[in-house]
Amino acid sequence: MSESQQSPPTLKLAVCLFNNVAATDFQGPVELFGFLSPSRLETNNPGFGMPKYAISTTYLSLIDGLITPMSGPSMMGSTTYDKVGPDEQFNIILIPGGYGVRPNVVPLSLLEFLKRQVPGADYVLSVCTGSWVLAQAGLLGGKRATTNKASFNKVKEATKEQGITWVPKARWVVDGNYWTSSGVTAGTDMASAFLEYLIGDEVASKIRGVVELSVKKEDDDEFAAFYGLI
Repeated sequence: MSESQQSPPTLKLAVCLFNNVAATDFQGPVELFGFLSPSRLETNNPGFGMPKYAISTTYLSLIDGLITPMSGPSMMGSTTYDKVGPDEQFNIILIPGGYGVRPNVVPLSLLEFLKRQVPGADYVLSVCTGSWVLAQAGLLGGKRATTNKASFNKVKEATKEQGITWVPKARWVVDGNYWTSSGVTAGTDMASAFLEYLIGDEVASKIRGVVELSVKKEDDDEFAAFYGLI
């Protein structure tokens, strides 16, 4: 980093992990967010100058050990949900989906972590059925949101008493500081749009160019019709 460049403020990102998580749900977004990691900005900045924010990432898990995603290799979190102290607050919380979010298996420590952290977070992002996790934690009442279209009706029925407006045709939905996306790959589209919002289109487009990412717009959702939701 040159002497004329000052380090931008760093936002702390929490990525929530659990057994049977859909790996692409979070790997797609963190591939983009990783360009803003403090170490990368200092040592391997891909020619877009110093952005408005840096993002440091912590991977949270329910155990001190390996978890098994739905696909791909086992992985280990940085720390556990229970070890996040009462004085520590994350700026951004990312909740992926997967088979591990069903009501009978979703980790209670994850739900309790979200209840503690979401009210103080600047941004809350969910991918796929990660929005169902937010609903199970009682944090989506009165919000507009979307979810994986293959699970849309199941999630809508399970949460019908919570006053959530589930949007059937949406690649992602923004309601205040909540960003919820549709299934799996939609999370990367949402993450790209979130970066545009956070640091501006100039830098976000350069990041997309490096990873050669073609993105869909917020309402560009072919899967609502595919699943007969509209």
